[in-house]
Amino acid sequence: MGLTYREAGVDVDAGNELVTRISAACRSTYRPETLHGLGGFAALTEIPAGYTRPVLATATDGIGTKLKLALDYGNHETIGQDLVAMCANDVLVTGAEPFLFLDYYATGRLDVDVAEQVIGGVANGCREAGCALAGGETAEMPGLYANGDYDMAGFCVGVVERDNIIDGSRVAAGDRLLGLTADGPHSNGFSLIRAVLALNGRRPSAEMRRRLLAPTRIYVKSVLRLLHKVDVRGMAHITGGGLVENVPRMIPKGNLAALVRLDAWQRPSVFDWLQKSGNIDEPEMLRTFNCGIGFVVCVPGDQVREASSLLNESGESVVEIGEIVYRGAGSGAGELLLAPGLPSALKAS
Repeated sequence: MGLTYREAGVDVDAGNELVTRISAACRSTYRPETLHGLGGFAALTEIPAGYTRPVLATATDGIGTKLKLALDYGNHETIGQDLVAMCANDVLVTGAEPFLFLDYYATGRLDVDVAEQVIGGVANGCREAGCALAGGETAEMPGLYANGDYDMAGFCVGVVERDNIIDGSRVAAGDRLLGLTADGPHSNGFSLIRAVLALNGRRPSAEMRRRLLAPTRIYVKSVLRLLHKVDVRGMAHITGGGLVENVPRMIPKGNLAALVRLDAWQRPSVFDWLQKSGNIDEPEMLRTFNCGIGFVVCVPGDQVREASSLLNESGESVVEIGEIVYRGAGSGAGELLLAPGLPSALKAS
């Protein structure tokens, strides 16, 4: 008998077994619009009803080197939520409702048990984001990935009424910035985190590993509820670049800036541990990590109380972290003045 595909490193039967195992998890995420999902050449989904001029919002992302840490510690159950969150939260920033998600899973040799755990986490994230896991791709590529390694990419589609798109154009002086807290570093800065761990030459405690690997928080349902009640004028998902690089993305070019007060919230202990263990200076912390704020919404000053109440009722922890000012305004100790094209500077306290 001649050489087989399995002997070359690709087990088609394992791929079929994975599809069988994950089918129920995928179906549990389906929405009424889902026409045909897992198993076909392409997923078929209708545009959700109720939109007059629907606009599609799309995003794609990966997990980054947090995945390497998850592999090192054998934590495969929640890493899939990170994949969903990084895409769905980005779509949400436009005011869109995420409704469709696809994933791409690539490995050198398919371990069905591990892949089932990972994609189960993707399905959990999709349920939390309210979007259907309509399908995806599993690729077994021997020789390209080291034994036991895998990588993932995610693709999210959302829909928003054209007149309700949030692009920051209505942000005005006097608006307030509400920060929705993060559960940890989420999915950013892990190359630096891994360097800190290597520098210390030891494994962190079980509690610190839990904090480092806590899945990225999905803000979709809380923020969509807010959008129906409050005049949200701008939003930012705090990912790579931290507050320093992401908050300016929701401010229109011109004479406005965001004044962020860093003492407005209690920074989670995991960031203090990283900063101390790696001897990382404060500006580097702020442009690498979310430092405890995972999502920012900009609302009129007279709607702060209502917005905070609604978000708290949805299970978010919310703090007022600053306001929109004119670019000429000064910043004090422990404050950041952020705007497109404006170099950020942190004054010592």
